[in-house]
Amino acid sequence: MEKMQTGLPADAAQTFIRDGYLRINHAFPRELAAAGREILWRDTGCDPRDRSTWTRPVVRLGDYAQAPFAQAANTAVLHGAFDLLVGPGRWLPRGSLGTFPVRFPSPDDPGDAGWHLDMSFAGKDSDPSDFFSWRINLHSRGRALLMLFLFSDVGPQDAPTRIRVASHRIMARRLKDAGDEGLSLRELLVDGFDDTADCDTALAVGPAGTVYLCHPFTVHSAQPHHGTEPRFMAQPPLLPREPLELERKEGTHWPLEQAIREALLEGRA
Repeated sequence: MEKMQTGLPADAAQTFIRDGYLRINHAFPRELAAAGREILWRDTGCDPRDRSTWTRPVVRLGDYAQAPFAQAANTAVLHGAFDLLVGPGRWLPRGSLGTFPVRFPSPDDPGDAGWHLDMSFAGKDSDPSDFFSWRINLHSRGRALLMLFLFSDVGPQDAPTRIRVASHRIMARRLKDAGDEGLSLRELLVDGFDDTADCDTALAVGPAGTVYLCHPFTVHSAQPHHGTEPRFMAQPPLLPREPLELERKEGTHWPLEQAIREALLEGRA
């Protein structure tokens, strides 16, 4: 693999392969995060100065492609990270940042705080309105990375996404025998992801402008908000331009692929 000047730590690729995620500080400017929050606040229907309007634990907002979001998704450091992890020319640039689950301080259960994987494609029998019927397979059809873009400062009490460290290796072995059709979220939830329960837990915390790039097999979860200020975070996929190649005849496998290959080799030991 050719050496690239990405502004990333020298061990970025190995960290991603080992842990299933990579934290990138200062991935996009705080000024873009602030401009994005202004748009998002308006669309929540809530008043940032009046906490009595913060009546729901989570408000889900639709796809956002305005300038602050498109620019945040396309910084030089992020493009360099995509090249490093997925491979140059093997991913599609994003023009938007997808949906935002805006989480507000609340004693109420948000109703979506279970461990899961993000599914990436519809199977033959999948219902477009039933996400539990969507699927994921060993080649991660339809998704190269799960990305977490922090548009507000996020501390341990501010409903940071929970990440099960190295869970991607366990899930790769689980998907190995499922073939091209893979498994649905409903099938994966049968045991509640108990096989990853012993993994360490990392929290997706950091100042606005931080981005977490996660392997698509990384088990993660939302959680209730026990802080004081709303959390603004986008969670878009990075889409692949080409399918993953786990048995490439020529050249080196990219970290996205190598993480799966190493997990499967561990399973044979």
